[in-house]
Amino acid sequence: MVLDDTLARNNVTVLGAGTKTLVLAHGFGCDQTMWQLLTPYLEHDFRIVLFDYVGSGKSDPRAFKGEKYSTLEGYAQDITDVCDALNLSDVTLVGHSVSAMTGLIAAIEVPHIISKLVMVCPSPCFLNDPPDYQGGFERADLEELLGLMDRNYVGWANHLAPIVMGMNGAEMVETLADSFCSTDPLFAKTFARVTFFSDCRDLLSKAKQPTLIFQSTEDTLAAVSVGKFVQAQMINAQLEIVEANGHCLHMTHPREIAPALVQFALE
Repeated sequence: MVLDDTLARNNVTVLGAGTKTLVLAHGFGCDQTMWQLLTPYLEHDFRIVLFDYVGSGKSDPRAFKGEKYSTLEGYAQDITDVCDALNLSDVTLVGHSVSAMTGLIAAIEVPHIISKLVMVCPSPCFLNDPPDYQGGFERADLEELLGLMDRNYVGWANHLAPIVMGMNGAEMVETLADSFCSTDPLFAKTFARVTFFSDCRDLLSKAKQPTLIFQSTEDTLAAVSVGKFVQAQMINAQLEIVEANGHCLHMTHPREIAPALVQFALE
């Protein structure tokens, strides 16, 4: 793939003055602008690569292929394409929410490129699988949520945004709702289905990279038990539990998570 094609397709932005590289991968319904509160804490120490998945933000909508982006592997391919286009190596991949799992898939695929993982509020599976795993949701509840997207897209966005942001992010709910609403409904529903119904639990042990997990004490989408499960299943993972309410620590608590992120990535 021609370098310029990937950079334009995924609306790639590079900033920062450091020699080590961070690639920041946004979550469902978001885009690279969601990192803007965290990047000021990182720019001095790192080269930062931001991008939008195809179907999100200012990516090229013509590149969207329903079959490709109906699996997390399709989104992971966006990550590896961006890394290839910039000829990156020794990358720390920072993934929020579902991108913790797309980052995991990419890291397993290209361990020679991605050397460390940072997972912000990850969930390998949102579905409950009793008795041993509680992802937080029953299938019927998630199907209802996706059904609301079809019936009332704006209503769906306004319903989901406060759940995702939590009490600590009340002033940012409108920003997230606007991001949801600015995404083409077809792209959003495709990404939503793969986000909420994928199961990556069996992949966690396959990543050999050192991993840092940030977990909120109160997160409607991913309970502390989920963060502990991810840590336990991975070969080399550490868990940082942050006193916070919400699923977007990079937006609500950038000052709190930045020091540990910087130290981990520079080690």
